[in-house]
Formats: sequence, structure tokens, C-alpha cells
Amino acid sequence: MDYCKVPRTLFFLCLFIGFCFSYRCLADEVEANQTAQLFIDASHGSGRPIPQTLFGIFFEEINHAGAGGLWAELVSNKGFEAGGYNTPSNIDPWSIIGDESSLIVSTDRSSCFERNKMALRMEVLCNSEGANICPSGGVGVYNPGFWGMNIEQGKSYKVVFHVRSTGSINISVSFTGSNGLQTLTSTNIIASASDVSNWTKMEVLLEAKETNHNSRLQLTTTKMGVLWFDQVSAMPLDTYKGHGFRNDLAQMLADIKPRFIRFPGGCFVEGEWLRNAFRWKESIGPWEERPGHFGDVWMYWTDDGLGYFEFLQLAEDLGALPIWVFNNGISHNDQVDTSAILPFVQEALDGIEFARGDSSSTWGAVRAAMGHPEPFDLRYVAIGNEDCGKKNYRGNYLKFYDAIRRAYPDIKMISNCDGSSLQLDHPADFYDFHAFVSEYAVTGKDAGTGSLLAALAEAGFLIGLEKNSDIVEMASYAPLFVNSNDRRWNPDAIVFNSSHLYGTPSYWVQQFFTESSGATLLNATLKTNSASLVASAIAWKNSGNDQTYVRIKTVNFGSDPISLKISVSGLDPSSEKLSGSTKTILTSTNLMDENSFNEPKKVAPIQALLEDAGNDMTVLLLPHSFTSFDLLKESVSLRIIEDDSYSLSSI
Repeated sequence: MDYCKVPRTLFFLCLFIGFCFSYRCLADEVEANQTAQLFIDASHGSGRPIPQTLFGIFFEEINHAGAGGLWAELVSNKGFEAGGYNTPSNIDPWSIIGDESSLIVSTDRSSCFERNKMALRMEVLCNSEGANICPSGGVGVYNPGFWGMNIEQGKSYKVVFHVRSTGSINISVSFTGSNGLQTLTSTNIIASASDVSNWTKMEVLLEAKETNHNSRLQLTTTKMGVLWFDQVSAMPLDTYKGHGFRNDLAQMLADIKPRFIRFPGGCFVEGEWLRNAFRWKESIGPWEERPGHFGDVWMYWTDDGLGYFEFLQLAEDLGALPIWVFNNGISHNDQVDTSAILPFVQEALDGIEFARGDSSSTWGAVRAAMGHPEPFDLRYVAIGNEDCGKKNYRGNYLKFYDAIRRAYPDIKMISNCDGSSLQLDHPADFYDFHAFVSEYAVTGKDAGTGSLLAALAEAGFLIGLEKNSDIVEMASYAPLFVNSNDRRWNPDAIVFNSSHLYGTPSYWVQQFFTESSGATLLNATLKTNSASLVASAIAWKNSGNDQTYVRIKTVNFGSDPISLKISVSGLDPSSEKLSGSTKTILTSTNLMDENSFNEPKKVAPIQALLEDAGNDMTVLLLPHSFTSFDLLKESVSLRIIEDDSYSLSSI
């Protein structure tokens, strides 16, 4: 995703949405209840297999999608590195509890971690007794997290920090309300001077007694002395599959059953300058040792707790194939000359070894030490992001391609260049934006921050991709997430804050295609004089009950209902029939309707039983709607009765 340029897929969607709604002037002249016919051939062998990887997701660290989002870490700037390497430095969003008469807070480069030397120094001038008594509750620092921490009653949170002191310590660790007055949970850490004369790791488990969606973490004391803090973390104990992902956000991803996940960007991979690009080696290992970096495209700091390893783990947890996008020596403003690109090539090779190498290999051993001895299933890599046409792209690309092909001949490589109209001047297994539609979305005025109108256009577009899946093998929406407190791009699939979330209509559209990857595209012919209708049909098998369904998807872009007659042929009348199952409708009263925290499902699919369904049926398609029909394909057999009569029964 790039604010400086519009991906071609977005442009195609803008044309598509213009086409889909340009009929409106003519539609007023057409009578309501237009009619159409859809003929579907469901005979064995007549369809075409859809690629197993057709629909997936694209994660980019944009809009605080990861830091303050999918990654469940509650503390922002946990290592005090965000203010830079000079001292004193800005400790934002950390703030001080107390005044200059009670404590002095600064930073220095005294940390025990070599890759992030910053630490917080706190000189406490007051005491629990004597002339300068500390205020009630003590003095110290607090962290509000990412626009407030969501602390919920009955849930447990692990707080970890490193501390050293010139004397003994008595530190209160607590979660409080945003003003510090409501204490949700608290504990004290007491240690002798000898125990904390060197950096010491402290870990406590706090169970919340109350709920507050806008909480903060406090470290306070009433004991005079000098102490240092570093690498302060607070994580909910309950995360998605125990791997550190925020449960509700990860579940939203799981619900759309992505077949792949492209990560970690996007422009996040490139950086405005290479010095600020995401580098995978800096994002692995113990979280305390990760230096973090400033993402200068989307303009915020990330501690890189959500690193290369975690992305691979997320893909595995979702049952999706990882697609790793790595930097190819090119940013928005500077480039590595091809003659000097080999260190970047080696970094990519090392990254593949980290993911796929045996645990006895150099980088495979690092992965194993992080808790995953078995290799990850990395089959795809993208060489750079939206860099086609830049001076060094082709030369750099060829160096990466040749080295990876020699070392890992099975890895599929994705070029940034479009080979749909002109033949590429370099080898590639996939190319943006056609064989791999890496970023699609309707943007601009019609999209708002996620409108029904945009979603309907995207639904029609995805039906088109489904029909052309002999050419298009992968597609993903972008951006995936937006924290409502830091909206850098509109629209997005999933909107959230510290405690709540909702899917935009575009998110719900993707749920209609959860079974398309690996399904069979059926031959379907639509006969209509309306320019406002598109349709497709697939056959898919439900792994839960092992039953086969025919799913028919229709988009009615028009302002009038359409009576659609559906005829399914090709079934053996003596052994097969279609019976009713469900219909699912996405619509609303206004094309520009959007979801919100107050109305999270104002525009969301509504499912109902599909009655009187069969090989021939007539259905009504509502105006401005996306509708799917799931028909159960049943086997019919003869059941022999003792009196030699027979009856038909469904198995």
C-alpha cells in the first residue's frame, strides 16, 4: 500500500464501480421486478477447478494494524527506544506520576540489552516518612498503551519488566483507570539491594477485579532512591492459540478462511528510506532484544514484537500459506546499486532458511530456539513491493531470483511488474497485479470509510476473479486493519480500538468467498437484459459434514428487485438432486451505509433457510444486494422393501 501511488487493481475497481452504477439513468426507465435466467451445468467433469490459493489476506503494518492491534502487547514503547538514541530523549507515551519535588525522570544508555541500550532512570526524591513524604499512591511512571489498555474483569495479564537500583525496592505494579483513580488490580514487588544491584527480570501475573477499556499500567514507589526500568511488557494471558495475537482480531481473520497471508507489507517493507525499512533479522529472537524501528512511511514506532517469526506462526495458526515480502534494496527514496546488492540477497536466503531450514541449520536453529523446531511451510516470496520501473529493480530482482532458484528451486517468486499485457523481461512465477492481485479495494468518495456501495462493486469484481481463476491465482484485499485512533488509509476491512471491533461491508463480502478456493467453478450462463446483474456458481464440499453444495452468488447493483429463475442441469435424475439449504443476503437501505462501533452490523450478512429449492427455482434478488444460495447436493438411492415395493429415500 502506498499513499504516493494507486495500485492498478484499485484503478480497475474504480472503473468497475463506475460501470456497475452507470446504468442508474437507464434503470429508472425499466419496470420493477426485472427478470433474468441463470443456467448452471452441474454435470461431473464440466466445471473447472479453482486454485487452492485464490483468496487470502494481506497484512501490512499500517494504521497500527499490528502494534496496538493484532499483536496483543498492551505497552507502547516498552523499551524506551522510540525517542531515539540520544539522551535525554522523549519517553512518549510514558508519563510521570508526581512532580519535580518528588522525582526526576530521564533516559540513559545503561540497558543490559546490546541492541537497545535505552533505559528509563527514575530518581525518587521523596520517601514514605521524613521531611519529603511521597504523595498518596506513590510516584513513578505510567503507560496508557495504544489509546488506552483494555483490562477486563476476571482476566489475567502478565507484566514483565527489567529493573536495577542503587538500593532496595518496593514497587507497586498496577492497572488503573485513565486518571489513576480506579485501581483494577495491583501487586507489590519487594527486593533487597543485593537482588537488584544488577539488571533483574521481574514477572507478575495480575487478575483484574474490574473492567476498564481505557486503562493504563503504573509503576510507582514511595521509597527514596535511584532505579532504572527497561523492557516493560504487559500481555493478556489469553491470546489466539497462545501465540500472542489479540483473540477477537485473529478470529475475524480465521472466519474468512484465508488460504494465504502476504506480509509484512506494503510500503512498510520498503520504508521512505532504507534505514527505516523492516529488516527480518531485527525482528526475531527474545522480544527484549529486538531493537524496534520507526516506520517512516506510516510515521510511527513499532517494537517489532510482531516480527518475522510471529507472521509465520500466524499463517500456520490460520491454516494459510505464508507469502513473505522482503526488501530488495529499494525504498521510496534510495536504492542499493545492483553491484552492491549481494548482502541483501544473502539476507533473503537466510530468511528462507529461518523459515524452512532444518533445526540443525544456522537459521533453522534460531527458529527452533524460539519454540518451533519444525519448518514453516514457506512456498512463496515476493521480491520487493511496488518497485517495478525503478532504476535498479530489474538488476536487483535478477540477483535475488537466480540465488533463490539455485538454493530453493521449489520456491515460487513474485515480481512487482505486470505481465498481463506485455511479456516480462525477467523470469517470474507470479506477477502483480493479475496472476496475483495483491491489493484490491474500492477507494475514494464512493467508498467512504467502508460503504455498501464499495462492497457491492468489490463483490462483482471478486466474482470476475473467480470466473477468471484460470489466470488469476491469488487475490487479497488491502488494507486489512485500521485502529480508529490512527486512520492512515480509507477504507479498511476491519476497524478496531482497544476493546471493540467491527467488519466493514467489504469484510463481509469476503465471507461469501470462503469456500471458493479449491472449489469447482461451474459453467453458468446468465440471460438478462439488465446491466445491473452478475452471477457465478461453484460446487464445494463442506469438510465438517463431508456434504457437497452448489453455491450461487449474485450481485444486483440496481435499484429494482430482480426475479431470477435458476435452472441446474447435469445431475443424474436417478441418483442426484438439489435440496434447500440457506440463502445469505448483504444489503442495506442506503448505498452509502457503513458500519460503526455503535452499529457494528448495520451492513452485515443475514442468513435464512432457503425453502422450496431444487433444480429449478425462482428467487427474488433485492435491490443493491449481494446474495448467495447454498444448495445441498444429495444422493438419491432405491431402498428395497420386503413386499417388493420400493420408495425413494435420501442418503
